[in-house]
Amino acid sequence: MFIFANFIKAIAIVLNYGLTFYMYIVIAGAVLSWVSPDPYNPIVRFINKATEPVFYQIRKRLPINFGGLDVSPVIVIMAIIFLQTFVVDSLLRLALTLA
Repeated sequence: MFIFANFIKAIAIVLNYGLTFYMYIVIAGAVLSWVSPDPYNPIVRFINKATEPVFYQIRKRLPINFGGLDVSPVIVIMAIIFLQTFVVDSLLRLALTLA
């Protein structure tokens, strides 16, 4: 049973790293929205392609706009923190009880 516990723990750790990496991408996307970067820069294009579909879905469902301030990155970051706290910690606790 310890092999299954280690598998669950590995999934939790990889998920945690992936969510943390995406949170940094969301923060970079929010900072890039404040300035006018070169749209042909490959890094800017990657960040826009990684974040804009998620931001668009939030903007479409919650049309909240505080004087031109976009709150979709804040909502995405809160969702990531929720997933890290709930899902990752639950998987780690499950792996601990199985071991």
